Amino acid sequence: MPQRGRRMRLTRYTDYAMRVLLYLGAKPDALCSIAEIARAYGISQNHLMKVVNDLGRAGYVTSARGRFGGVRLARPAAEINVGEVVRRMEDDFALVDCATCILAPGCGLACVLAEALAAFMAVLDRHSLADLLAKRELADAFGLQPA
Repeated sequence: MPQRGRRMRLTRYTDYAMRVLLYLGAKPDALCSIAEIARAYGISQNHLMKVVNDLGRAGYVTSARGRFGGVRLARPAAEINVGEVVRRMEDDFALVDCATCILAPGCGLACVLAEALAAFMAVLDRHSLADLLAKRELADAFGLQPA
């Protein structure tokens, strides 16, 4: 029986990275604490610390230490490409494990999936964080005015 409603999924790590960037992008003039972001999404602060650290190493966020410290975007939201972030955060884009399949030498599925992944990434590459932030629903979710 085929499974309905399945879709390509990004890792939770990438999901959290995008959530952090969206949150910071929605508050461009504020330093935000990791605890604040974790509360806003109802997710683990420990997981977010790792994500924010990686986002910092990649140049997407910058941090200020100390009692009134926090994190913010390191560059304008318009300069943060969604496809670039996804590529940076994902460590494997293999949709199926062709390496262990006996059909792999004569199967065309790997080529079709590679084409599908390229199309998926091409769509992400057309959008910046600013594009995502321009949505009214996102602003409403944070109780803010749209960017």
